[in-house]
Amino acid sequence: MIGIFDSGLGGLTIFKSLIKDLPSYDYIYLGDNARVPYGTRSFDIIYQYTQEAVDYLFRQDCVLIILACNTASAIALRKIQQEYLPRYYPQNRVLGVLIPAAEEAAQITKNKKIGVIGTEATIKSKTLLEEIKKRDKKIKVYQNACPLLVPLIETNKLNWRGLDDLLKEYLEPLKKKGIDTLILGCTHYALIKKPIQRIIGQKVKLVSEDEIIVPKLKDYLKRHPEIEKRLTKNSQRRFLTTAYSQNFEHQVKLFMRGAKDIKFELVSLV
Repeated sequence: MIGIFDSGLGGLTIFKSLIKDLPSYDYIYLGDNARVPYGTRSFDIIYQYTQEAVDYLFRQDCVLIILACNTASAIALRKIQQEYLPRYYPQNRVLGVLIPAAEEAAQITKNKKIGVIGTEATIKSKTLLEEIKKRDKKIKVYQNACPLLVPLIETNKLNWRGLDDLLKEYLEPLKKKGIDTLILGCTHYALIKKPIQRIIGQKVKLVSEDEIIVPKLKDYLKRHPEIEKRLTKNSQRRFLTTAYSQNFEHQVKLFMRGAKDIKFELVSLV
């Protein structure tokens, strides 16, 4: 079984792409809505929460977990892979969304100038910057935190007339640097790709994780048959959350447009 974890519901954009292109696998989605957002929390707390979620999903028979949360990928993934897995689940794997994004951006940039937008924690971690530099030291990376975008998206203000002004504030500094590639370092941003593209300019290529994770996962499973053969394939889906918010159902519909009959189970990670 494949587990998909996010601090909230933004990871459903990744989940939707996975079940569309890899429908035979069994999936569990877990959103830690009781403790969202992660982006403004300390690194220690982000690691603790992520480890608790990973541990819960492994106890639900997941063999492979994807951290569909940029903040968790940036802050917690490396420690989980290097310390937690070898000690507790050496046969299982945890993957993130940042390295695939870094790989894609490094491959497609022509002028070696890449922009990154994300939560405050993702930007402060400098994980994307480091991963891009590993692939090409000559690439210049310009980052900008966008703390107001996630709340706007989660309250469905996608058509709010002030959104363009806010995006201009966040994107103009990157635009002035002459970037030709922009990483959308938050799963939520997949819902506002069109206005982002309009503001940053049509010549700038967007790297959106909902578009790149599926081919990256396909490649990973081909290279790791020992993991692939352990994944169950009954097209089962489970949706878990640690809390229901006031507009929970509306957010689910927002991130999973076109999907029907999605029922979440309430769980506790502690």
